[in-house]
Amino acid sequence: MKAFRVERYGSKEGLRLGEMPDPRVGADDVLVQVHAASVNPLDHKIRDGEFRTILPYKVPFVLGNDLAGVVTRVGEAVTRFAVGDKVYARPDKDRIGTFAELIAVHQDDVALKPATLTMEEAASLPLVALTAWQALVERAHVRPGQKVLVHAGSGGVGTVAIQLAKHLGASVATTTSTANTDLVRSLGADVVVDYRKEAFETVLRDYDVVLDPLGGENLEKSLRVLKPGGTAISIAGPPDAAFARELGANPVVRLVMSALSFRIRRRARRRRVTYSFLFMRAGGDQLREIAALVDAGRIRPVVDRVFGFESTPEALDYAEEGRAKAGKVVVTMT
Repeated sequence: MKAFRVERYGSKEGLRLGEMPDPRVGADDVLVQVHAASVNPLDHKIRDGEFRTILPYKVPFVLGNDLAGVVTRVGEAVTRFAVGDKVYARPDKDRIGTFAELIAVHQDDVALKPATLTMEEAASLPLVALTAWQALVERAHVRPGQKVLVHAGSGGVGTVAIQLAKHLGASVATTTSTANTDLVRSLGADVVVDYRKEAFETVLRDYDVVLDPLGGENLEKSLRVLKPGGTAISIAGPPDAAFARELGANPVVRLVMSALSFRIRRRARRRRVTYSFLFMRAGGDQLREIAALVDAGRIRPVVDRVFGFESTPEALDYAEEGRAKAGKVVVTMT
């Protein structure tokens, strides 16, 4: 099969189109012919070797973390899917590789794609939708009447998180640029802070939950808008010991991760709030619930631009350089 594989870490030139053996299909796997895949910041970080400590992929390996496609073969123990099913998925972190013609995915990590979406639209959702779900539903337990701040509301995670928070009954604030204020309002944002004109930490207060995909100074400022007992969940901030335990990391790595997040956790404690780092995980059951919300009109994907498969490196560059106006960048095989 053809696939874009990382042949060496640390440079754009390390990603090349080449031939790879067709995936081995285990007893619990479905083999999917990929119709579309989407680009995520995680792809850039993996390619550049930023996550080698926790995700030590051995080169060469196929890049890509989202897909939509058609099942072409099922393992002997598969009970949930049949050949011809249209599916979408975020493969497990140990089995990535969606920038390829084929991929084998464990049946537990796959769901039937939303019937109302094209393959390109469906491919834009798994990673960001699972991130929003695990942050707001699973970890923050957002309830009706609560106040949720979603940073970068026009981004991949933000566009889904705004809609999910509104579905859960929350009042939603978001930060975005002037050009995207109408978009985020159309997604359901009640309060929109144009970061080019206002500092969010001076106009927002008493929030229950902050979802932060930016990290750094933005995360530290976010602690100021939380009320006592509130939670800041970051997908870009420093990892913590809880994340290290989830990974099954050794004691040294756990200690390092705890040290990396010490300052932000201390600042959170002083404000009587909590800090939590989230690295989303694959989950077919959650994707099924998300698909139901999509088909019910509760969540809609936002796709910025679609590239052909041969232009996958250009798609990564386009996203990494911040040229996308809103939503996700998608690669299509057709």
